[in-house]
Amino acid sequence: MSLTLRVLAPDQSVFDDTADEIILPSTTGLLGVLPGHISMVTAIDFGVLRVFKNGNWDSIALTGGFAEVESNEVTVLVNKAEMGKNIDSVKAEAELEQAKNQLSQAEAKENSTEKIKAQDTVNKAKAWFQASRSN
Repeated sequence: MSLTLRVLAPDQSVFDDTADEIILPSTTGLLGVLPGHISMVTAIDFGVLRVFKNGNWDSIALTGGFAEVESNEVTVLVNKAEMGKNIDSVKAEAELEQAKNQLSQAEAKENSTEKIKAQDTVNKAKAWFQASRSN
């Protein structure tokens, strides 16, 4: 028995296939899903969704959204997603370093909005870098 996984972003369908196991980056921590999992809905955080199929793990970088598990079907709706194998790890690492520098500069200022935006940029860059290195 397997799961059907669909990962959808506003501009594209990133993944639509079966999987043996899925690990979701929920807002409360990593959440493993196997066939027969109880029905549920969870919020998705910035992070890496891991997909196990045919003895191999694939990674998908995600930004916030929601996931629904229902009758061995998992639907993930997110703001942005990209397969790890399609991410240039050198570019992703450079973007992560740049985002960390921006966060350091924002933390020196009083503007909390700037800090929050900078932290979100770091979280996204970290997810893309991790996904690029996982394949």
